Amino acid sequence: MSKGEAMAKSKAVHTVPHKDGWANKRAGASRASGVYATKKAAQEAGRTAAKNSKTEHLIHRKDGTIGERNSYGNDPKRSKG
Repeated sequence: MSKGEAMAKSKAVHTVPHKDGWANKRAGASRASGVYATKKAAQEAGRTAAKNSKTEHLIHRKDGTIGERNSYGNDPKRSKG
């Protein structure tokens, strides 16, 4: 399996609002992998999980929309020009 295939199989990590604060969930998961009192704590844990999985980390706003997106995988090389 190539690195690109490995990243494609790793589900993105989403930092989302939760009734008890903020949570991290993998794309498609029904349950949170962790719940945190603050957005900052959830973001730090989500970033670590995304880096370890070499996948994307999507940070949502309180209204649920995506506010920030970071990729920790095999990004395509930028073309010159």
